[in-house]
Amino acid sequence: MNPDVIIIGSGIGGSTMAAALAPSGRRIMILERGERLLDSPEARDAGAIFGRGHFRPKETWLDGNGRGFNPGNYYLAGGNSKFFGAVLIRYRREDFAPLRHLGGTTPGWPISYDDLEADYQAAETLYRVRGVATEDPTEPPHSGAYPFPPIPDEPAIADLRRRLKSVGLHPSSLPLGVDIDRWLARAQTPWDAYPDTVGAKSDAESVGLAAALAHDNVTLATGCRAVRLIADAHGKITGVEVERGGRREVLSAPIVVLSAGAVQSAALLLGSADKDRPNGLANSSDQVGRNFMNHNCSAVLAVHPFRRNDSVYQKTLMINDFYLRGGDDDTPLGNVQLLGKISGQILASSSPLPAPMASWIAKRSVDFYAMSEDLPNPESRVTVENGQIRLDWKRSNWDAHLALVSKLKSVLRKAGFPVVLSSAFDRRTPSHQCGTARMGSDRKRAVVDTTCRSFDHKNLFIVDASVLPTSAAVNPALTIAALALRAARHVTQHEFTA
Repeated sequence: MNPDVIIIGSGIGGSTMAAALAPSGRRIMILERGERLLDSPEARDAGAIFGRGHFRPKETWLDGNGRGFNPGNYYLAGGNSKFFGAVLIRYRREDFAPLRHLGGTTPGWPISYDDLEADYQAAETLYRVRGVATEDPTEPPHSGAYPFPPIPDEPAIADLRRRLKSVGLHPSSLPLGVDIDRWLARAQTPWDAYPDTVGAKSDAESVGLAAALAHDNVTLATGCRAVRLIADAHGKITGVEVERGGRREVLSAPIVVLSAGAVQSAALLLGSADKDRPNGLANSSDQVGRNFMNHNCSAVLAVHPFRRNDSVYQKTLMINDFYLRGGDDDTPLGNVQLLGKISGQILASSSPLPAPMASWIAKRSVDFYAMSEDLPNPESRVTVENGQIRLDWKRSNWDAHLALVSKLKSVLRKAGFPVVLSSAFDRRTPSHQCGTARMGSDRKRAVVDTTCRSFDHKNLFIVDASVLPTSAAVNPALTIAALALRAARHVTQHEFTA
């Protein structure tokens, strides 16, 4: 097949783009460096997932000091979404405008929330999101209802919700993409950070990719890694050099869509430098790889020694009372949501606690995920040196995150939890990496325009988290899907071939 569109990567962005373009009849080839994830005992084994890192790739990146680390990125059909917490939440309306934080002011977006609202609505329908839009005071306007009601709280979480309300907070239901009955029929485990091998989560493989492959004009090539993009003297992307089965070949199509993730997309563009573009492709602005953001996150455990938490999945609730205000001078602090229920194995694998103590705490804890915005910084960046990825993440806005964790601990104690523990996530945990090929209206300061089309290469689109101008303080999956739908609509309406 000679494709009309090549899509590199089958995560949320690439699979959503494919699903949206498939009805147009265009011949679409999706390239995925990984394989489909097959069911196995390890998919339900906390020790294998969290302790032994069974599913983590055997890969090493360098940090800013040249030290090697194993990143928590996954190369699979469906990408990182195979392990995601299935939170499909909209950015708040205020996130699209410049917003002052303790650590600085965000630059805002070249589009507004209203420009993207219809695509958010369409993405929620595609990904079968379960939620309710009336509980959270920060929820932006919706043009329609969620397609399904929220996943119900388990008894311990229903009690938590009552306790949080009693101290003046506004707990609300997390918008989630999970078929809870199908998930629990699979195993009595959380879905958060566990791989989905039965199609119970609305991940990129189970939804976007499945919708695309329902059309005969769409094909998926697994075990196929893009190693270089080729551009002609006029800037047209004329080929994608790939490696599969130990051999290299060049594929070509009138339209190329890059969706390999914030780090790998930047690395591919930088590694595709040629004599006309020695700094890499799509990089006349010198912004490719810059402005890397990774949410500031901590696990917060609320413990009561005499109350057991027998929840299986737990992750149904969030708190946004401190999202837009709460810090010094009423600056934003961030989002709080529940983690999937931790077990003693999970806690012991990520802490120095002995297994019996970890198990005792886990049975009596309610587990939270505190998330604050990381601000764009051009010196926080991805570079490639002799084929080696170097990720020099310069964490920002940390004082705001510390304030969020402190406020959360205080309200949890008031809500009846005498012991509250916290631990920050480090760079080995990919907490929503984004920002390395930012969207903008000025080609001198941005990589793509407001339709995710490269300024430098008119037949190249980028539709993953790399285009996000800001990280906000919520999970980015739904925003990536909405932007992919917006980009696909532009391609369909303009019918261009170069």
